[in-house]
Amino acid sequence: MRMPLAALVLAVATMATVAAAGCAVDTEGPARTAERFHTALAAHQEESACALLARRTAEKLPGRGQSCAEALRELGFGPGGPVSAVSVWGDEAQVRLAGDTLFLHRFSDGWRIRAAGCEPEGDLPYDCEVDD
Repeated sequence: MRMPLAALVLAVATMATVAAAGCAVDTEGPARTAERFHTALAAHQEESACALLARRTAEKLPGRGQSCAEALRELGFGPGGPVSAVSVWGDEAQVRLAGDTLFLHRFSDGWRIRAAGCEPEGDLPYDCEVDD
């Protein structure tokens, strides 16, 4: 049985639309999370900033006898500034701000920061103030 040309074109267009929609990359989520992190730090709301960290990152951050918030306060992050670039690959993302580079992971409850205060080290991995 042959399919009429109009039906074939409609079927192909529908499949292409569905495929394109499935490939949409979420760059807004990681960017918003990075901005919220730096906004919280600038407002001295370190507890709120800690809530944006991945659980393992938040657990690893404090020194002996410190809370996550105290550790972030001690690190003294500067202003993050506006987002200059977002790269997403699967459930991982890198957000570059004018004053910081952050690495994030998408968990079931949204994007969480796995590393912040990151500086490139040439061909080596980034050196991060906060990481898991």
